[in-house]
Amino acid sequence: MAGDRRRRGAPRRRRRRAAPAAPRAPGVIELAARDGVARLTLCRPEALNALDRALTGALEQALERVAAMDDVTVLVVAGRGRAFCAGNDLKEMAALAPEEAEALAGRQAALMARFAALPQVTIAAIDGAALGGGLMLALAQDLRVASDRARLGLPEVTLGFTPAYGIARLLDVVGGGHARDLLLTGRTLHASEALRMGLVNRVVAPPTLEASVAALAADVARAPRGGLAAAKAAVAAIRAGTPGREAQAFAAALGTSPAARERIAAFARRRG
Repeated sequence: MAGDRRRRGAPRRRRRRAAPAAPRAPGVIELAARDGVARLTLCRPEALNALDRALTGALEQALERVAAMDDVTVLVVAGRGRAFCAGNDLKEMAALAPEEAEALAGRQAALMARFAALPQVTIAAIDGAALGGGLMLALAQDLRVASDRARLGLPEVTLGFTPAYGIARLLDVVGGGHARDLLLTGRTLHASEALRMGLVNRVVAPPTLEASVAALAADVARAPRGGLAAAKAAVAAIRAGTPGREAQAFAAALGTSPAARERIAAFARRRG
């Protein structure tokens, strides 16, 4: 009878068709930790690890887990397949209403800020393309190691728009002249030019990328986590326009880290 009432009733009003909700896609990231180092891998190789809503949501959840890992000192961020991250998923963007696209950009901007706020030192392992939002993801990390087949750039201007987030971080890393070059030309850089520009910290041969990043991560992880977190906090405070925090960060690290005190005492004994 309910079906009869629907057939006999007033015609249904047409509803505006919204973009489909972000699907829950298990497996779009992998997160594992061992010996003080966590590794976060983007796992959309068929889409060059492009950032869609599902991957954005998975990264948000992963960072909550990483922030709670008290035994992890370093986080490595990498991409599976032949790209680090090719930027935002343009197919999904084309299906989003303007307000949905704006909301997604806001989430991604907050996501990049959360990487910077982690107590762990973060390292981007860049192989293949790091373009648009993918380059901004790499820039959100403390250190960047690229293979010599990496290609980096901000092509948004060639498509008629500008990056929705990350420009302040770009300015911080490479300065105004290089930032304008990237933003206004939309050109793609070879890893060697990115190194000269200061966009990446090291360039290595592709077969050695994983081992080089692992060695760097292990080296950083040997330092007491409290001191590293304090150094990150001091840099963040200066970038935010509140200089003079170095002494506070130094005192905080000493006050909260028995490891720091033990190392200072051991160093003093060796010098004595």
